[in-house]
Amino acid sequence: MGSTHGIGVVGLGVIFAQYRETLVGLDDIAIVAVADLDEARAREVAATIPGCRALSVAGLMADPAVDTVLNLTIPAAHAEVALAALAAGKNVYGEKPLAATLTQAQQIMAARGQAWVGGAPDTVLGTGIQTAREIVDSGRIGRPLAATATWVAPGHEAWHPNPDFYYREGGGPLMDMGPYYLTSLVHLLGPVESVSGASSRSRDTRTIASGPRAGEEIPVEVDTYVTGTLRHVGGAISTVVFSFDSVATHAAPIEVHGETGSIAVPDPNMFEGDVQVRMLGAPDWESVAPSAGYGDAGRGIGLIDHVRTGADRASGALALHVLEIMTGLLHSARENSPFTLTTTVQRPALVPLTPASDWS
Repeated sequence: MGSTHGIGVVGLGVIFAQYRETLVGLDDIAIVAVADLDEARAREVAATIPGCRALSVAGLMADPAVDTVLNLTIPAAHAEVALAALAAGKNVYGEKPLAATLTQAQQIMAARGQAWVGGAPDTVLGTGIQTAREIVDSGRIGRPLAATATWVAPGHEAWHPNPDFYYREGGGPLMDMGPYYLTSLVHLLGPVESVSGASSRSRDTRTIASGPRAGEEIPVEVDTYVTGTLRHVGGAISTVVFSFDSVATHAAPIEVHGETGSIAVPDPNMFEGDVQVRMLGAPDWESVAPSAGYGDAGRGIGLIDHVRTGADRASGALALHVLEIMTGLLHSARENSPFTLTTTVQRPALVPLTPASDWS
Protein backbone atom coordinates (compact mmCIF):
# COMPACT_ATOMS: atom_id res chain seq x y z
CA MET A 1 0.00 0.00 0.00
CA GLY A 2 1.25 3.51 -0.88
CA SER A 3 1.27 6.61 1.25
CA THR A 4 -1.85 7.86 2.97
CA HIS A 5 -4.04 10.30 1.01
CA GLY A 6 -4.61 13.27 3.31
CA ILE A 7 -8.00 14.97 3.57
CA GLY A 8 -8.44 18.49 4.92
CA VAL A 9 -12.03 19.34 5.86
CA VAL A 10 -13.30 22.92 5.68
CA GLY A 11 -16.69 23.34 7.39
CA LEU A 12 -17.73 21.17 10.35
CA GLY A 13 -21.51 21.53 10.28
CA VAL A 14 -24.13 18.83 10.65
CA ILE A 15 -23.26 16.97 7.43
CA PHE A 16 -19.65 16.44 8.58
CA ALA A 17 -20.74 13.66 10.94
CA GLN A 18 -21.78 11.50 7.98
CA TYR A 19 -18.49 12.07 6.14
CA ARG A 20 -16.54 11.38 9.31
CA GLU A 21 -18.22 8.00 9.73
CA THR A 22 -17.11 7.00 6.23
CA LEU A 23 -13.61 8.49 6.12
CA VAL A 24 -12.17 7.84 9.60
CA GLY A 25 -10.49 4.47 10.13
CA LEU A 26 -9.37 3.74 6.56
CA ASP A 27 -5.82 2.49 5.94
CA ASP A 28 -5.05 4.58 2.86
CA ILE A 29 -7.15 7.74 3.35
CA ALA A 30 -7.18 9.93 6.47
CA ILE A 31 -8.58 13.22 7.71
CA VAL A 32 -5.36 15.04 8.64
CA ALA A 33 -6.68 18.59 9.19
CA VAL A 34 -9.94 20.43 9.87
CA ALA A 35 -10.92 24.10 9.76
CA ASP A 36 -14.09 25.95 10.72
CA LEU A 37 -15.19 29.52 11.39
CA ASP A 38 -15.78 28.28 14.95
CA GLU A 39 -12.17 27.61 15.98
CA ALA A 40 -13.23 25.91 19.21
CA ARG A 41 -15.33 23.44 17.24
CA ALA A 42 -12.36 22.69 15.00
CA ARG A 43 -10.16 21.97 18.02
CA GLU A 44 -12.80 19.72 19.55
CA VAL A 45 -13.22 17.72 16.34
CA ALA A 46 -9.48 17.39 15.72
CA ALA A 47 -8.97 16.02 19.22
CA THR A 48 -11.28 13.09 18.43
CA ILE A 49 -9.60 12.03 15.14
CA PRO A 50 -6.17 10.35 15.36
CA GLY A 51 -3.47 12.36 13.61
CA CYS A 52 -5.75 15.31 12.85
CA ARG A 53 -4.91 18.97 13.51
CA ALA A 54 -7.13 22.05 13.81
CA LEU A 55 -5.90 24.75 11.42
CA SER A 56 -7.04 28.02 9.96
CA VAL A 57 -8.46 27.80 6.43
CA ALA A 58 -5.29 29.39 5.06
CA GLY A 59 -3.14 27.02 7.10
CA LEU A 60 -5.06 24.02 5.85
CA MET A 61 -4.66 25.14 2.23
CA ALA A 62 -0.89 25.48 2.72
CA ASP A 63 -0.44 22.18 4.57
CA PRO A 64 1.60 19.72 2.45
CA ALA A 65 -0.11 16.79 4.21
CA VAL A 66 -3.45 17.79 2.65
CA ASP A 67 -3.96 16.24 -0.79
CA THR A 68 -7.70 16.90 -1.12
CA VAL A 69 -9.84 19.63 0.44
CA LEU A 70 -13.29 18.35 1.46
CA ASN A 71 -15.48 21.44 1.12
CA LEU A 72 -18.46 21.21 3.50
CA THR A 73 -19.14 24.93 3.81
CA ILE A 74 -22.50 26.56 3.08
CA PRO A 75 -23.31 26.83 -0.66
CA ALA A 76 -22.54 30.56 -0.73
CA ALA A 77 -18.93 29.78 0.25
CA HIS A 78 -18.40 26.75 -2.02
CA ALA A 79 -16.74 28.69 -4.84
CA GLU A 80 -14.44 30.76 -2.61
CA VAL A 81 -13.13 27.70 -0.77
CA ALA A 82 -12.82 25.57 -3.91
CA LEU A 83 -10.91 28.25 -5.81
CA ALA A 84 -8.54 28.80 -2.88
CA ALA A 85 -7.85 25.07 -2.68
CA LEU A 86 -7.18 24.81 -6.42
CA ALA A 87 -4.89 27.83 -6.26
CA ALA A 88 -2.93 25.98 -3.57
CA GLY A 89 -2.61 22.93 -5.83
CA LYS A 90 -5.09 20.78 -3.90
CA ASN A 91 -7.82 18.50 -5.22
CA VAL A 92 -11.35 19.51 -4.19
CA TYR A 93 -14.39 17.43 -3.30
CA GLY A 94 -17.45 19.44 -2.29
CA GLU A 95 -20.97 19.12 -1.04
CA LYS A 96 -23.80 19.96 -3.42
CA PRO A 97 -24.13 22.18 -5.31
CA LEU A 98 -20.71 22.64 -6.90
CA ALA A 99 -21.26 26.41 -6.48
CA ALA A 100 -24.12 28.78 -5.76
CA THR A 101 -24.28 29.90 -9.40
CA LEU A 102 -23.48 28.34 -12.75
CA THR A 103 -20.89 31.05 -13.45
CA GLN A 104 -19.03 30.27 -10.22
CA ALA A 105 -19.14 26.54 -10.99
CA GLN A 106 -17.66 27.19 -14.43
CA GLN A 107 -14.88 29.24 -12.80
CA ILE A 108 -14.05 26.30 -10.53
CA MET A 109 -13.80 23.88 -13.43
CA ALA A 110 -11.71 26.35 -15.47
CA ALA A 111 -9.26 26.76 -12.54
CA ARG A 112 -8.68 23.07 -11.85
CA GLY A 113 -5.55 22.61 -13.97
CA GLN A 114 -4.16 19.14 -13.18
CA ALA A 115 -6.16 18.86 -9.95
CA TRP A 116 -9.26 16.72 -9.53
CA VAL A 117 -12.61 18.32 -8.76
CA GLY A 118 -15.41 16.10 -7.47
CA GLY A 119 -18.78 16.73 -5.94
CA ALA A 120 -21.78 15.30 -4.15
CA PRO A 121 -24.15 13.62 -4.29
CA ASP A 122 -22.39 10.27 -4.16
CA THR A 123 -25.48 8.46 -2.89
CA VAL A 124 -25.84 7.43 -6.54
CA LEU A 125 -22.84 5.09 -6.10
CA GLY A 126 -24.70 2.89 -3.61
CA THR A 127 -26.46 -0.35 -4.46
CA GLY A 128 -29.84 1.31 -5.04
CA ILE A 129 -29.10 3.48 -8.08
CA GLN A 130 -26.27 1.29 -9.35
CA THR A 131 -28.40 -1.88 -9.38
CA ALA A 132 -31.04 -0.01 -11.40
CA ARG A 133 -28.25 1.17 -13.70
CA GLU A 134 -27.00 -2.41 -14.17
CA ILE A 135 -30.51 -3.49 -15.18
CA VAL A 136 -30.64 -0.71 -17.79
CA ASP A 137 -27.17 -1.61 -19.09
CA SER A 138 -27.97 -5.31 -19.29
CA GLY A 139 -30.82 -4.66 -21.74
CA ARG A 140 -33.32 -6.39 -19.47
CA ILE A 141 -36.00 -3.71 -20.02
CA GLY A 142 -35.06 -3.13 -23.65
CA ARG A 143 -34.24 0.30 -25.01
CA PRO A 144 -34.89 2.93 -22.29
CA LEU A 145 -37.49 5.39 -23.52
CA ALA A 146 -38.48 7.54 -20.55
CA ALA A 147 -38.15 8.19 -16.85
CA THR A 148 -39.96 10.05 -14.11
CA ALA A 149 -38.52 11.61 -10.94
CA THR A 150 -40.78 12.88 -8.14
CA TRP A 151 -39.96 14.58 -4.85
CA VAL A 152 -42.69 16.41 -2.96
CA ALA A 153 -43.16 17.78 0.57
CA PRO A 154 -45.28 20.46 2.26
CA GLY A 155 -42.21 22.62 2.98
CA HIS A 156 -39.27 22.57 5.39
CA GLU A 157 -40.76 25.25 7.64
CA ALA A 158 -42.93 22.46 9.08
CA TRP A 159 -39.89 20.98 10.91
CA HIS A 160 -36.83 23.19 10.43
CA PRO A 161 -36.36 25.91 13.10
CA ASN A 162 -34.48 28.19 10.66
CA PRO A 163 -35.83 27.42 7.17
CA ASP A 164 -35.13 30.86 5.65
CA PHE A 165 -32.44 29.61 3.22
CA TYR A 166 -34.83 27.21 1.52
CA TYR A 167 -36.98 30.12 0.36
CA ARG A 168 -34.23 32.48 -0.79
CA GLU A 169 -32.36 32.66 -4.10
CA GLY A 170 -30.42 29.40 -4.47
CA GLY A 171 -33.01 27.52 -2.43
CA GLY A 172 -36.35 25.98 -3.33
CA PRO A 173 -37.20 22.30 -3.85
CA LEU A 174 -35.27 21.99 -7.13
CA MET A 175 -31.94 23.31 -5.86
CA ASP A 176 -32.35 21.50 -2.52
CA MET A 177 -33.32 18.01 -3.71
CA GLY A 178 -32.77 18.12 -7.46
CA PRO A 179 -29.09 17.09 -7.37
CA TYR A 180 -29.95 13.62 -6.00
CA TYR A 181 -32.58 12.90 -8.63
CA LEU A 182 -30.95 14.58 -11.62
CA THR A 183 -27.54 13.04 -10.94
CA SER A 184 -29.27 9.66 -10.79
CA LEU A 185 -31.00 10.28 -14.13
CA VAL A 186 -27.64 11.06 -15.76
CA HIS A 187 -26.17 7.85 -14.33
CA LEU A 188 -29.18 5.88 -15.58
CA LEU A 189 -29.82 7.50 -18.97
CA GLY A 190 -26.84 9.69 -19.79
CA PRO A 191 -26.38 13.44 -20.23
CA VAL A 192 -29.13 15.92 -21.08
CA GLU A 193 -29.18 18.13 -24.16
CA SER A 194 -32.21 20.36 -23.48
CA VAL A 195 -34.89 21.05 -20.87
CA SER A 196 -38.33 22.63 -20.68
CA GLY A 197 -39.64 23.84 -17.34
CA ALA A 198 -42.65 25.33 -15.60
CA SER A 199 -42.88 26.62 -12.05
CA SER A 200 -45.15 28.38 -9.57
CA ARG A 201 -45.23 29.86 -6.08
CA SER A 202 -48.23 29.05 -3.92
CA ARG A 203 -47.75 31.93 -1.46
CA ASP A 204 -45.38 34.77 -0.66
CA THR A 205 -44.76 33.93 3.01
CA ARG A 206 -44.31 30.79 5.09
CA THR A 207 -44.85 30.32 8.84
CA ILE A 208 -42.20 28.58 10.93
CA ALA A 209 -43.85 25.77 12.88
CA SER A 210 -41.17 24.71 15.37
CA GLY A 211 -38.36 26.02 17.54
CA PRO A 212 -37.88 29.42 19.17
CA ARG A 213 -39.14 31.24 16.04
CA ALA A 214 -42.41 29.28 15.81
CA GLY A 215 -45.17 31.48 14.43
CA GLU A 216 -42.77 33.84 12.63
CA GLU A 217 -43.50 34.54 8.97
CA ILE A 218 -40.63 34.45 6.47
CA PRO A 219 -40.64 35.71 2.86
CA VAL A 220 -40.69 33.32 -0.10
CA GLU A 221 -38.39 34.56 -2.86
CA VAL A 222 -38.28 31.46 -5.09
CA ASP A 223 -40.78 29.24 -6.87
CA THR A 224 -41.85 26.32 -4.73
CA TYR A 225 -43.22 23.98 -7.40
CA VAL A 226 -40.96 23.11 -10.34
CA THR A 227 -41.71 20.60 -13.05
CA GLY A 228 -40.25 19.94 -16.45
CA THR A 229 -38.93 17.56 -19.07
CA LEU A 230 -35.35 16.61 -19.86
CA ARG A 231 -34.35 15.41 -23.31
CA HIS A 232 -31.37 13.07 -22.93
CA VAL A 233 -28.72 12.87 -25.63
CA GLY A 234 -29.57 9.20 -26.12
CA GLY A 235 -33.20 10.00 -26.94
CA ALA A 236 -34.97 9.20 -23.67
CA ILE A 237 -37.20 11.84 -22.07
CA SER A 238 -37.42 12.33 -18.29
CA THR A 239 -40.27 14.11 -16.52
CA VAL A 240 -39.45 15.66 -13.13
CA VAL A 241 -41.43 17.22 -10.27
CA PHE A 242 -39.98 18.99 -7.21
CA SER A 243 -42.39 20.60 -4.76
CA PHE A 244 -42.71 22.36 -1.41
CA ASP A 245 -46.45 22.62 -2.14
CA SER A 246 -47.57 18.99 -1.82
CA VAL A 247 -48.60 16.83 1.12
CA ALA A 248 -47.42 13.42 -0.11
CA THR A 249 -47.21 11.10 -3.12
CA HIS A 250 -47.56 7.41 -3.98
CA ALA A 251 -45.09 7.79 -6.87
CA ALA A 252 -41.79 5.94 -6.82
CA PRO A 253 -38.87 8.37 -6.40
CA ILE A 254 -37.66 7.42 -9.88
CA GLU A 255 -39.07 5.12 -12.54
CA VAL A 256 -37.34 4.10 -15.76
CA HIS A 257 -39.46 2.79 -18.63
CA GLY A 258 -38.08 0.67 -21.45
CA GLU A 259 -39.58 -1.13 -24.43
CA THR A 260 -40.03 -4.40 -22.53
CA GLY A 261 -40.06 -3.44 -18.85
CA SER A 262 -40.06 -0.77 -16.14
CA ILE A 263 -37.85 -0.21 -13.10
CA ALA A 264 -38.94 1.33 -9.80
CA VAL A 265 -35.82 2.99 -8.37
CA PRO A 266 -35.39 3.69 -4.62
CA ASP A 267 -34.79 7.04 -2.92
CA PRO A 268 -31.64 8.59 -4.46
CA ASN A 269 -30.96 10.46 -1.21
CA MET A 270 -30.08 7.05 0.25
CA PHE A 271 -27.33 4.63 -0.76
CA GLU A 272 -29.53 1.53 -0.67
CA GLY A 273 -33.14 0.55 -1.26
CA ASP A 274 -35.39 -1.98 -2.92
CA VAL A 275 -35.13 -2.02 -6.73
CA GLN A 276 -38.15 -3.51 -8.49
CA VAL A 277 -38.75 -4.55 -12.08
CA ARG A 278 -41.97 -5.29 -13.91
CA MET A 279 -41.63 -6.92 -17.29
CA LEU A 280 -44.08 -6.63 -20.17
CA GLY A 281 -46.89 -9.10 -19.52
CA ALA A 282 -45.86 -9.85 -15.92
CA PRO A 283 -48.65 -9.74 -13.30
CA ASP A 284 -46.68 -7.79 -10.69
CA TRP A 285 -43.41 -6.13 -9.70
CA GLU A 286 -40.39 -8.26 -8.79
CA SER A 287 -37.69 -7.21 -6.30
CA VAL A 288 -34.14 -7.46 -7.58
CA ALA A 289 -31.12 -8.35 -5.43
CA PRO A 290 -28.26 -5.83 -5.45
CA SER A 291 -26.07 -6.39 -8.50
CA ALA A 292 -23.88 -3.26 -8.54
CA GLY A 293 -22.71 -0.42 -6.29
CA TYR A 294 -20.93 0.05 -2.99
CA GLY A 295 -22.61 -1.86 -0.18
CA ASP A 296 -23.34 -0.10 3.13
CA ALA A 297 -21.82 3.08 1.72
CA GLY A 298 -21.86 6.54 3.27
CA ARG A 299 -21.18 10.11 2.21
CA GLY A 300 -17.62 10.44 1.01
CA ILE A 301 -17.62 7.20 -0.98
CA GLY A 302 -17.28 9.28 -4.17
CA LEU A 303 -13.97 10.65 -2.88
CA ILE A 304 -12.81 7.16 -1.87
CA ASP A 305 -13.83 5.79 -5.26
CA HIS A 306 -11.70 8.36 -7.08
CA VAL A 307 -8.64 8.04 -4.83
CA ARG A 308 -8.58 4.26 -5.13
CA THR A 309 -9.72 3.67 -8.71
CA GLY A 310 -9.07 6.94 -10.53
CA ALA A 311 -12.68 6.83 -11.73
CA ASP A 312 -14.67 10.02 -12.21
CA ARG A 313 -18.08 8.80 -11.11
CA ALA A 314 -18.67 11.77 -8.78
CA SER A 315 -16.89 14.35 -10.90
CA GLY A 316 -17.04 18.12 -10.95
CA ALA A 317 -18.02 17.89 -14.61
CA LEU A 318 -21.11 15.89 -13.63
CA ALA A 319 -21.94 18.33 -10.82
CA LEU A 320 -21.59 21.23 -13.28
CA HIS A 321 -23.88 19.51 -15.80
CA VAL A 322 -26.53 18.86 -13.14
CA LEU A 323 -26.33 22.46 -11.96
CA GLU A 324 -26.94 23.65 -15.52
CA ILE A 325 -29.93 21.28 -15.82
CA MET A 326 -31.42 22.93 -12.73
CA THR A 327 -30.69 26.51 -13.76
CA GLY A 328 -31.93 25.64 -17.25
CA LEU A 329 -35.27 24.42 -15.91
CA LEU A 330 -35.72 27.66 -13.97
CA HIS A 331 -34.68 29.77 -16.97
CA SER A 332 -37.10 27.88 -19.20
CA ALA A 333 -39.91 28.41 -16.70
CA ARG A 334 -39.25 32.16 -16.55
CA GLU A 335 -38.95 32.58 -20.32
CA ASN A 336 -41.62 30.00 -21.26
CA SER A 337 -39.17 28.56 -23.78
CA PRO A 338 -36.98 25.43 -24.03
CA PHE A 339 -33.39 25.76 -22.85
CA THR A 340 -30.45 24.12 -24.64
CA LEU A 341 -27.57 23.11 -22.38
CA THR A 342 -24.02 24.24 -23.06
CA THR A 343 -22.41 21.51 -20.92
CA THR A 344 -22.29 17.76 -21.27
CA VAL A 345 -20.56 14.89 -19.51
CA GLN A 346 -19.70 11.27 -20.15
CA ARG A 347 -22.07 8.83 -18.49
CA PRO A 348 -20.13 7.60 -15.44
CA ALA A 349 -18.95 4.00 -15.38
CA LEU A 350 -21.00 1.41 -13.50
CA VAL A 351 -19.77 0.58 -9.99
CA PRO A 352 -19.16 -3.17 -9.65
CA LEU A 353 -20.91 -4.79 -6.70
CA THR A 354 -18.53 -4.05 -3.82
CA PRO A 355 -19.42 -5.20 -0.29
CA ALA A 356 -18.45 -3.01 2.64
CA SER A 357 -15.72 -5.45 3.64
CA ASP A 358 -13.92 -4.68 0.37
CA TRP A 359 -13.98 -0.88 0.61
CA SER A 360 -14.11 -0.01 4.33
